[in-house]
Parts: sequence; structure tokens; C-alpha cells
Amino acid sequence: MKLSRITAYMSSLLLAIAFALTGAAAAHADQSAGQRAAAGGYVALGDSYSSGVGSGNYDSGSGNCKRSTRAYPALWAAAHSPASFNFVACSGARTGDVLANQLGPLGSGTGLVSISIGGNDAGFADVMTTCVLQSESTCLARIDTARKYVDSTLPGNLDRVYDAISAKAPSAHVVVLGYPRFYKLSGSCLAGLSERERSAINSASDYLNAATEKRAADHGFTFGDVTSAFSGHEICSSNSWLHSVNWLNISESYHPTAAGQSGGYLPVFTSAA
Repeated sequence: MKLSRITAYMSSLLLAIAFALTGAAAAHADQSAGQRAAAGGYVALGDSYSSGVGSGNYDSGSGNCKRSTRAYPALWAAAHSPASFNFVACSGARTGDVLANQLGPLGSGTGLVSISIGGNDAGFADVMTTCVLQSESTCLARIDTARKYVDSTLPGNLDRVYDAISAKAPSAHVVVLGYPRFYKLSGSCLAGLSERERSAINSASDYLNAATEKRAADHGFTFGDVTSAFSGHEICSSNSWLHSVNWLNISESYHPTAAGQSGGYLPVFTSAA
């Protein structure tokens, strides 16, 4: 009996040590991954979801690109001190804009690249304008048009961007960020879009994310899915991390707040990076 107790105690002690060492190893691995990413230069590409539209505190020198110190690229760079940081994401950017205007800082020394792109190509701004101002049937038809574009044209556009990134920064770890669902269904909104419209918009966001993730994977890039991070923080929730229609500053409509950048995008990017 005494021997059994000693055996049980030793087993528990060894198990506790194993758990402690496993946790320490995981923490060390996370820290090492961050250090490796920071050792090279970091370049942040993409559209308004990467530039930080909606989070405020914009760099006056970024003009209409509206790059914010509260956007996830700036927050990550401040926490990890990469060898260099080039923040070139720009509000309104499409895939063609990335190719024409954003690839300059990439090079053989680039260790990390982040990008969110494709939403403007698919016409999400026009989708939301149509859905807010016109009928349900017109809204659903516009969403269907966007989904067809995602099928027919967007994959080729993404391939061209991803190929160019790989060519200019062959050693970089590339993280492609997706988009959140906009609405909490059966939520607290008492007016505005119909539940059918909200559900269709969420489905279209998932559709865009799936297409983007597939292209990213085929290029060997890491995809950062933010839908789970924003779960419970969509429009019509009690603590939204997304702006609804903002008539006083229309460009911030349907973009993450500062909390959405720090609580939604930053943890997903940090894990992926």
C-alpha cells in the first residue's frame, strides 16, 4: 500500500514536470517564431483592413491611404521590433494597386509579409451601398454578382499578386489575412437590413475567404482566418468590433474599430506570423 502511494506520487510528479516542460517548450517555440519573423524586415501590404481604416489615429503622411498606428501591422511591429518595417497598405486598394504601388519595399531581406486583399476587387463596398440603399432583391442580386466574380476572376488576380510577392521576397513568410463576418444573426439590431440580407452578406464573406485561403495555400502562404476572433463582436452584437453605417464618416462603415484591430486581427496575425 505504501509502495503504491509512492508510485502514484512519483507518477503525478513526473506528469506535472512533463506538462511544465511541454508548456515551456511551446512558449519558447512561440517566442522563437516571433524572433525569427522580427529578424528580417516586415512589409505590410493590402487594403483598408490592413491600413486600419475605422480604428482612427491615422498617420497624416499616409494621406488617403489612412494608415493607422492602431492597425494590426503597426501593433505587431511595435511589439516585436522587426529589423525594418514598411507599412504600405492603403485604403481602397485592389490587387492591381498592390502590384503597381506596394511591392517596392520587398526584397531578399524581407522576412515577413502580411496582406489582406480581394474585398475591393469583389466589390464589397458597392455590395454594402446597394444593400443599404436599395431593395432586398437588388441587394441579393448584387451579392450573387460578387460571388460570380470571386469564382471567375479573383483567383487569377490573387495569383498575380502572390507570384509577385514570392518573386521579390523569396525568403519571406507570407501571411494572408481574411475578412470577418459582418453580422451577428438574430442579434440586437432593430432596423436596417433584413435578416436574409445579413445572412447573405455573411455567406459572401465566407465565400471570399474560402477562395482566398485556397489561393494562399497553393502558393505556400499562411492564411489567417479572423472569423472566429470576431465571433460575438459582429454588428448587431452587444460589443461590436465593426462599424455599421457611419453617415458622419462613411469611409469607416463596415471596417474594424481599434478593438477589432487589436482584439481580432492582431492575435490571428501574431499566431500566423
